[in-house]
Amino acid sequence: MDLMQFFDMILHVDKTLGLLIEHYGTLVYVVLFAIVFCETGLVILPFLPGDTLLFIGGAFAATGAMSLWILIVVLLAAAILGNTVNYWIGAAIGHKVFTKNYRWLDQNALRKTHAFYEHHGGKTIVLSRFIPVVRTFAPFVAGVSDMSFARFQVYNIVGAVMWVGGLVTAGYFFGNIPVIRDHLNTIVLIGVAAAVGPLLLGGLWKGLRRLAR
Repeated sequence: MDLMQFFDMILHVDKTLGLLIEHYGTLVYVVLFAIVFCETGLVILPFLPGDTLLFIGGAFAATGAMSLWILIVVLLAAAILGNTVNYWIGAAIGHKVFTKNYRWLDQNALRKTHAFYEHHGGKTIVLSRFIPVVRTFAPFVAGVSDMSFARFQVYNIVGAVMWVGGLVTAGYFFGNIPVIRDHLNTIVLIGVAAAVGPLLLGGLWKGLRRLAR
């Protein structure tokens, strides 16, 4: 298997996890750790699969192809460490990210995440776990915004437990039901809408109230 084939398998892990297990055996835990760590830890890789990987991983654990508890522990470690590294990178670069044009950084996604962070504070770190792209930028913005490391870690760990525990467990119990497996992407989009919708409506309501004054 060449590098391009491997990368393609990673991007479509919801369809290729079985092949990864077949090729790498127990080393698949290292592969999954690397995917989640890079998605949450490096702002240049927000396109890596997160939600689908957790859900499908739980589904494979239900078949006995992987250990549920090892999977949860590995992914929890990846999610927590990834966010921590991302926070440190943001703290190191600081406010220069808003004044300099870094080619490797999506400025539009950064500004949106920063606005989201400004409105919702620390809970952004928890809620962002369930929102693709924002999930990758939120810890970076927390570092840029000088959130204390201790406070960040509280939200980081709580969010990781909810995200990893919730999606892996959901995959374990429901991932092998055909109608759910075949419409996973749609279900993920509905889940994202359910997470973000109330926040957007709340922001819109506050904006309308200010205009009415």
